Amino acid sequence: MSTATMLMQLGKGMISTAEIFFLTLLFSLPLGLLVSLGRMSGNGLVRGISKFYISIMRGTPLMLQLLVVYFAPYYLFGLNLRGYRFPAIILAFAINYAAYFAEIYRGGIESIAIGQYEAAEVLGYNKVQTFFKIILPQVIKRILPSVTNETITLVKDTSLAFVLAQAEMFTMAKQIAAKDTSMVPLMAAGLFYYIFNLVVAFVMERIEKALNYYR
Repeated sequence: MSTATMLMQLGKGMISTAEIFFLTLLFSLPLGLLVSLGRMSGNGLVRGISKFYISIMRGTPLMLQLLVVYFAPYYLFGLNLRGYRFPAIILAFAINYAAYFAEIYRGGIESIAIGQYEAAEVLGYNKVQTFFKIILPQVIKRILPSVTNETITLVKDTSLAFVLAQAEMFTMAKQIAAKDTSMVPLMAAGLFYYIFNLVVAFVMERIEKALNYYR
């Protein structure tokens, strides 16, 4: 296979990888915030459910979660799985990463001094206003390094979509490597992942610098 053809096929796989990456962040970041608020809730039942959810998501392999999310509708309800593969991948990735983001959010929220809440109350802010206008902007600044680490891990974890036969970049590289009996496609895929992660790290660094005024 020519180099141009190989790169074209890897590029197609890269599109799938990017879709998994961006859609996972789109859903897991807000879900993680909701779970973290549940984890810190004064309601024992809500707190317990949130803790159990986080425990399951962090305590079992993502590969297993992908299989469960994909096959559960069929085995439990006999539903047809046609057209469900990609949504199942996004769902599994989102609920998995939401658990990790939830603990990152929780660490950031709990690091805010109690005086911040007291000052907001004196200024007449209610709890919702206090959280979104005063607490959350500071939390975002503090948790960005940890979020960056998780997003970089996510780039590499997208390769696990192969268990549901999703043709993302690493799967394409393995198929080409097996066909051509060459390591070059795998090395090229590694370079693609590295460049992707460089871009992610650069963007997150720029965001962090833009939020320096919260110091």
